[in-house]
Amino acid sequence: MSGIVTYIERDFLKWSRGRVAVISALIMPAAWLIFVGLALPVRFTGNYLDFITPGILVMTMLTAGLSGGTLLMFDKILGFLNKFLALPTPREDILIGKILFITGRGLIQTSIILVIAVLIGATLLSPLQYGLIYIVLFLFGVLIAAFSTTIALYLDDHDSYSAFNTMISMPLFFTSSALMPYDVMPPWLATIARLNPLSYAIDAVRDVGSGGLPLGSVSLLTIMALLVLVCSITVFRKVTI
Repeated sequence: MSGIVTYIERDFLKWSRGRVAVISALIMPAAWLIFVGLALPVRFTGNYLDFITPGILVMTMLTAGLSGGTLLMFDKILGFLNKFLALPTPREDILIGKILFITGRGLIQTSIILVIAVLIGATLLSPLQYGLIYIVLFLFGVLIAAFSTTIALYLDDHDSYSAFNTMISMPLFFTSSALMPYDVMPPWLATIARLNPLSYAIDAVRDVGSGGLPLGSVSLLTIMALLVLVCSITVFRKVTI
């Protein structure tokens, strides 16, 4: 565990020094929350701010997770990853430390978005409900972080990874249940949305907010996160830079 903690501390220290990056990562989800959640006149749900907040939280985790792949990309480009691989600590420590940092960073960002949502009118939930929401977001964060770091191992430069990030982030968000319920979507979009991993996380957070216990969605997220994590570890064990 000491190796994992060391890698996490290293990335958190590096992240905390980039204040512009910390602030800029919150601008887009906060803008969606304020300008869409408050301004859009929607009739298919009661409090639209309550409806859209889970989608914004998951979008924040998605953005944090996908941008986390750039951390590994820059370590490759600058030669740090070669040095880390030569250390006596297990290779898995590097990867797991990176994934936990990316997920933890996303949870910090979602916490700020949650505070903003409550301040502008979202329903205040119980501590138990917030705890369950964080569990869902953590599982989704591990899934996306493991996926993004695996992709970063295969791509050769930052521009390629940025293009990949742009290519999948918005389509994933707009084909999920973030902005509207399934029953008002066109049938083809509802089918895609029900298969979208973002929808599993969004629906789980909504169920928690309404007092439910989304065991099905949480189970699916857990299985998917474990499968992608195992694949990521397997790839990372074989990597040569």
